[in-house]
Amino acid sequence: MQFYSGNFLDGTITGKRGVVYGSTPDFCLETQHFPDSVSHPGFPSVILRPGEIYRTETIYKCSAK
Repeated sequence: MQFYSGNFLDGTITGKRGVVYGSTPDFCLETQHFPDSVSHPGFPSVILRPGEIYRTETIYKCSAK
């Protein structure tokens, strides 16, 4: 899983519809395959061939104890 936060955004980047990206408390969690999978035969393949279908589901469960 890749974690990204906008801590280092300083308002100099403008996105879609003119939205300015500034530093916020937001974060993003992105699921992904093993890094460098294509270089390791024992890792799951990340290659999707024509006609193949790729499906994935990510379920986040959070709790505060």
